[in-house]
Amino acid sequence: MKLMTKATRMAVALVAASSAQFALAQETESEKASAFFDRTFKEALADKPMYLTYLGMKQKYGEWGDFSSAQDDRDLAMTKKHLEELKKIDFSKLSEQEKLSYRLFEAEAKDDIYSDRYRDYDYPVNQMHGIQSQLPSFLINMHRIDNVSDAEAYVSRLQKVKPLFDQLIVRLKTSEKLGVVPPKFVFPMVIRDSKNILAGKPFDAKAEKDNPIWADFQGKVNKLEASDEEKAKLLKDGKAALLGEFKAGYSELIDFLGAQEKRADTRDGVWKFPKGGEYYKYRLKEMTTTDMTADEIHNLGLAEVARIHDEMRAIKDKVGFKGDLQAFFKFMRTDEQFKLPNTDEGRQKYLDDAVKTIDVMKSRLDELFLTKPKADLVVTRVEPFREDSAGRAFYQRPALDGSRPGRYYVNLADMDQMAVYELEALAYHEGIPGHHMQLAIAQELEGIPTFRKIGGYTAYTEGWGLYSETLPKEIGFYQDPYSDFGRLSMELWRACRLVVDTGIHDKKWTREQAIQYLRDNTPSPELDIVKAIERYIVMPGQATAYKIGQIKIQQLRAKAKKALGKKFDIRKFHDVILRNGMLPLDILEEQVDQYIAKNKA
Repeated sequence: MKLMTKATRMAVALVAASSAQFALAQETESEKASAFFDRTFKEALADKPMYLTYLGMKQKYGEWGDFSSAQDDRDLAMTKKHLEELKKIDFSKLSEQEKLSYRLFEAEAKDDIYSDRYRDYDYPVNQMHGIQSQLPSFLINMHRIDNVSDAEAYVSRLQKVKPLFDQLIVRLKTSEKLGVVPPKFVFPMVIRDSKNILAGKPFDAKAEKDNPIWADFQGKVNKLEASDEEKAKLLKDGKAALLGEFKAGYSELIDFLGAQEKRADTRDGVWKFPKGGEYYKYRLKEMTTTDMTADEIHNLGLAEVARIHDEMRAIKDKVGFKGDLQAFFKFMRTDEQFKLPNTDEGRQKYLDDAVKTIDVMKSRLDELFLTKPKADLVVTRVEPFREDSAGRAFYQRPALDGSRPGRYYVNLADMDQMAVYELEALAYHEGIPGHHMQLAIAQELEGIPTFRKIGGYTAYTEGWGLYSETLPKEIGFYQDPYSDFGRLSMELWRACRLVVDTGIHDKKWTREQAIQYLRDNTPSPELDIVKAIERYIVMPGQATAYKIGQIKIQQLRAKAKKALGKKFDIRKFHDVILRNGMLPLDILEEQVDQYIAKNKA
């Protein structure tokens, strides 16, 4: 065998050295990127104590954070600084996942900078959400008390409610100067809910029940391993804080809202704002992560409503119902077989049936998924103090450290509004294989930055939730035709959202026009319809994301199945959708295209 010449050996050595240096450079750039994503995430969270608590962290545990416009200025400056620092990382030397993280970070930063022009365009206080309704559930569900220090932090938060609400009122005044004030219908609900938060002992000494926050604090403190003296002091301080700064903050907010209500009008859409059309265009882009126009979304909604109505007529005929679709809607809305008793027993049966539905689905996950979440899922009734304003159902993600399970909340205030034929689809959407699968898996991913695990793109998140309602049908669920109708009624609801959201905010529909559209086109009960339209009014564009996201995931699945033929594996496809963290729809499509190319070879 001929030996290598000296020149050849030198050439090989040079190539090897060059490769080693390149690998080292790659490693260095990767380390730089990893350190950057970790540092910037921590810097962004440093001034967000509530978000730290949501993630299961106890830094700044006794604080709420700064909700002033000055803090917005600081956040904006930090984002611009981070964007400039990102540019110092050599994109070409990163791995594919690191490049994806780079692009996502860059896009989010640019969006944050652009959206700052609308910082005072939202409604920080409304009937759906806001710090005023968030505080009680946050303290009860998020603020763990494992020791005396945690209890002192709870008291500290109670003591800081008035300064927090002082900042909130300043923000409300700033928005009002711009012409951004909620419609008049919002105020009675927010004022009522805020007053309810001050009900019960110790606010009302004659009340039969303790206030939920006071009951929560007492329960948590009494379970502590601490001396009787320490517990007594904590309870004394907690009661004083509730009767002091906590009550003062809510009372001041209630008074301000009562005065602002008199200045509010009945115009519902954001078209009434200065540059309201531009703002709504931005909201649609932010929510759908597409460039679809309001007209395109509106027309898509009309087409989807017509398609789903046809599928509903097929079920109507299958069950032998005599009458048109409107008559069938009335039957589904009013017949007693579709309702549980409006009693504690009826509510418990609903919760039990939801748990059973999810448990059966869990046992079949291997047919559809390779990756399953480690975090547990708990089905929980919405607390009575926020039942009136809370939505019908929603999901709360687990703590990042696994210390708190994911929760599927169901609003059981009025059992007449919770049709049992929708129980199955609702449990799939909020629980498994819906949001719990999606968000818990994202948080448990390894090898990607934290911001990708916990970020959010509404079209991706809610698109998956809606897509997951149909998945169980593919493996034999929804055997009861009425439950299958429930699945369709929920999809119809999301299709109608495309019509009414754009109708309200782009076409200047009134609240009453939008309510009538849902009455005419869905089997939903009146209270659901009214609450839904009022939600879409205060959350412009958000409701359009569900159907847009679902359709995109369905299109990507059809594309992959057509390209791969027999090589297509639904479980691997779902891994592509779920194992890259939160993604806008265009980048989600890129990931599916890469999956197709890799598996087609």
